[in-house]
Amino acid sequence: MKTNRRDFFQTMGAGAAGIGVASMLPISSCAAPAATEAANDDEQILFIGDDIAIADTVYGKVKGFILRGITQFRGIPYGADTGGKNRFMPPQKPGPWNDILPTVWWGNTAPQIMDNRYANAYASFVDHWNYDDVSEDCLKLNVWTPAIDDKKRPVIVWLHGGGYTNGNGIEQDGYDGESLSRKGDIVFVSINHRLGPIGFSDLSGVGGEKYKDSGNVGALDMVAALEWVKENIANFGGDPGNVTIMGQSGGGAKVCVVAAMPSAAGLVHKAVPLSGSSTQAMDQEMSQKLGGYILKEAGLKPSEIDKLQEMPWKEYILLANKASQKFAEENAGSGMRMGFAPVADGVNIPKGTFYSEANGVASNVPMLICSTFHEWGAARTKPELEKITADEAKEMLKERAGFRGGLGDKASEVYDAYAKVFPGKKPIEIMTLVSSNRQGVVSTATAKINQPAPVYVAWFGWEPPLFNNRMRAFHCLDICFWFYNTDLMLTHTGGGARPRKLSEKMSDALLSFMRTGDPNCETMPSWPKFTVENGEVMVLNDVCEVMNDPDREGRKML
Repeated sequence: MKTNRRDFFQTMGAGAAGIGVASMLPISSCAAPAATEAANDDEQILFIGDDIAIADTVYGKVKGFILRGITQFRGIPYGADTGGKNRFMPPQKPGPWNDILPTVWWGNTAPQIMDNRYANAYASFVDHWNYDDVSEDCLKLNVWTPAIDDKKRPVIVWLHGGGYTNGNGIEQDGYDGESLSRKGDIVFVSINHRLGPIGFSDLSGVGGEKYKDSGNVGALDMVAALEWVKENIANFGGDPGNVTIMGQSGGGAKVCVVAAMPSAAGLVHKAVPLSGSSTQAMDQEMSQKLGGYILKEAGLKPSEIDKLQEMPWKEYILLANKASQKFAEENAGSGMRMGFAPVADGVNIPKGTFYSEANGVASNVPMLICSTFHEWGAARTKPELEKITADEAKEMLKERAGFRGGLGDKASEVYDAYAKVFPGKKPIEIMTLVSSNRQGVVSTATAKINQPAPVYVAWFGWEPPLFNNRMRAFHCLDICFWFYNTDLMLTHTGGGARPRKLSEKMSDALLSFMRTGDPNCETMPSWPKFTVENGEVMVLNDVCEVMNDPDREGRKML
């Protein structure tokens, strides 16, 4: 079998190209079973009016709507416009308002390059991508709650995926908070925040004191959203003293970063990173050098740096990306992380390894970490890859292993190690398992258990019966299971009883974790805490079971 390798590497991606993007169905669309059961088909299910769904915030009143018994607010401001003089600056409080603010539609997506977002028809179909209006006035959040009362329900705050470059709080149908809010009697919050060069350009080395926080303003936005939750969520029926932050892919890394930030201490009580984790931020020496490249690319002197605040946002992003490309080319081989991401400045984000102090930030924050078997998918639209041989898989791994570079001469050795651990798997499956390895998950869990709060680990292996069974347990698939949305995110699951049964268990575990810091629940097997010695992991599938670090020997070879 011959494969056009260039085409193969250009078109294969994270299963559903899930580093970024997907969408929400309109409010009239289908919902999870529990949502459907909440209302009689012959009765009104949407309510909006002059005195319906009104809540107080410290800045003024907001008005939402009630859909299938769940009260929703969309696009509530938690910060001021980040454009102009506020670009590269820490988030500012939103200005107060006197009239009741209509919060019935999503807030603006953070600035990012939108060109050709829907160019791939299959990816657009599978992820059902949705991006709303884009602007720097993007510090907005969404709330789903069973009632506007003083019940003090557990709160979950969702940090979207897309690396640190793309995405928004509603990009995927699976992000919808209605079903989980209803099932668990909890308050669900999702947020937008600054991304890419707008959110993470470290200009502190060339801009001085004024720009000292510029490399981390996107992370500071997330803390500002959590501060809003602390100040306001009780008015939406939530408990500011019980807040879980959860995110997937880039959002999972954001969870780890935010949990380690001193300014987030006391704002985060549980943490759930999915398919993305982090134990350290970007080295500031590198981020400051990149800031210098940006200034050089703009043709500006340090005294003229304020002109970067005046550029149209797209023009600035393109300029900064060009500077980043030159920086990477001229510093290849440094072994350091490059690009636009949170910076270890020692003030906003600690230097060194997160969670290294037993009594440090997040020491009392339990963590539940999950990844999928096949984070990096390959064969969804390429049936010919199902027939590759072991030798062909090894050759492909030499050049590329998932989101990273290739394994080079180690490819054969690593492949054989995984094949031994997973006997009976096809070469395409072994290649994908290698490319989706759990090194990051285990490293994060190992770092976090230095602190007294428990750590739990999961590994999601359920495969949807779509695309001739070639989708496998791809990047992003598990989100809708945690949020009880398998009958909403149909293009990921196919819908029906089989995925719903697993979703019942996983959402039960998440709700238990939100309430107690422990995912153990009646519908799941006993779930032990993670230890370095045993590497305990709950394997999530049609039948869930605990295993002791099943891929340890394979990971050792990486």
